[in-house]
Amino acid sequence: MRPLRPLLLAAALFLCGAAAQAQGRAKVLLYKDRIAAQWDTVKAVRNVLKVNPLLFLRGEIPLYYERALSSRLSAELAVGITYRNYLNLSFAGDDADDFGAGTHILAKPSFHIGARYYLRSELEPQGAYLQVEMAYLDYAKNIAQKDSTGQFNGKELLDERTYNDVRAYFGYQWFAATSNWMFDLYCGAGFRHRDRTIVHEQLNIAENRWDYTIEKKRDNVPAFFVGVKVGYGF
Repeated sequence: MRPLRPLLLAAALFLCGAAAQAQGRAKVLLYKDRIAAQWDTVKAVRNVLKVNPLLFLRGEIPLYYERALSSRLSAELAVGITYRNYLNLSFAGDDADDFGAGTHILAKPSFHIGARYYLRSELEPQGAYLQVEMAYLDYAKNIAQKDSTGQFNGKELLDERTYNDVRAYFGYQWFAATSNWMFDLYCGAGFRHRDRTIVHEQLNIAENRWDYTIEKKRDNVPAFFVGVKVGYGF
């Protein structure tokens, strides 16, 4: 019988391990089932309004609205306006807007629409997530023309840049422990189609005049994103 003891011991260990693994899986299934059952009945945060302070420096002021559709899925929409860009990001094709009297910034619309998948089932829209998003941005300004004396002659040229993006994010969203205030950190990459009408202004010293040229460009470039949103859930 002694030769059978190691086999019996190995079999017992195997059965114990299998039972523990099955119990662990059962706990996971029970957790998922409990969350799914409670999601429609428990009163919890389903809606979130957010702002993105870092985008203000890029000249975009959007208001985000997220709606939880299930314990893992949500939709996020944003509507806003574009205005003065304070950052000079040449790699993205952006120029900081001049603060001079000859630059008149025009308010234009911006839109975002996205779908978000949370990696863990929760009663509220929080935790690590993956998101796909489409965005439309329109930046515009009028450039006042100058005469040979450097005075404005009343004529203006439109400088406008529109971007159509497809983006993918990875992020983490969480609510404060004692209130419905929340934070959303994210980073990601995307594909950007740029349609730009760029006004170039240059002083022609030889002929003592200001020359203006309009350059039209269309191209596709990669884009990278990082940011933080703050908001309130209800």
